[in-house]
Amino acid sequence: MEAMWLLCVAAAVVAWGFLRVWDSSERVKSREQGERLGAESRTLLAIAHPDDEAMFFAPTVLGLARLRHLVYLLCFSAGNYYNQGETRKKELLQSCDVLGIPLSSVMIIDNRDFPDDPAVQWDTEHVASVLLQHIEVNGINLVVTFDAGGVSGHSNHIALYAAVRALHSEGKLPKGCSVLTLQSVNVLRKYISLLDLPLSRLHTQDVLFVLNSKEVAQAKRAMSCHRSQLLWFRRLYILFSRYMRINSLSFL
Repeated sequence: MEAMWLLCVAAAVVAWGFLRVWDSSERVKSREQGERLGAESRTLLAIAHPDDEAMFFAPTVLGLARLRHLVYLLCFSAGNYYNQGETRKKELLQSCDVLGIPLSSVMIIDNRDFPDDPAVQWDTEHVASVLLQHIEVNGINLVVTFDAGGVSGHSNHIALYAAVRALHSEGKLPKGCSVLTLQSVNVLRKYISLLDLPLSRLHTQDVLFVLNSKEVAQAKRAMSCHRSQLLWFRRLYILFSRYMRINSLSFL
């Protein structure tokens, strides 16, 4: 019994030490990201559904806040797959408030052109047109969205990547506007939380955001705003997913 108690104390001390080093290293990392991304940019986060901003992009949003970026959010659907669209739009606004995204900078598209449905393929040209209009109107110089894997493989996520990729490859983005995509990882890495940090540091090509302990709590509060989506498996996701703590991103 005494040996077990000592083991628990030792584990607690190691965990405390790890968190101290982690928080300190992230302050240094934040300065490094600032040099690469530039401070006080106008950034557009393009997502497919309410809760994407917290479930997948919270480390990026909070990391950009450290760099004093002005963040805009464009959500391409109301998340009405189960006829909860009105509820989910309100939840998205609450989550954005927690994450520090001004509500005046949030745009939710709610029409039949972009249904929340993994079986429906959104039209790439139409998505790109809407995206480009939003970029130009708001003077955006950095766009953040999903990569080709869509993190979860959802077709709506992948449609956003296809659209921004088309804009980039065809030279239609305004001069000086860059694109960052969130790297998808395999299922094992996806659910080992901070244990994935060494691999993330090793494999990240361009930008890595890692939340400190205070920011993790903030990300969890944002995700908790999506009450209609908090089924048991999403509660496990909040506990174990790396995307609640770590974002690796690559430039197009």
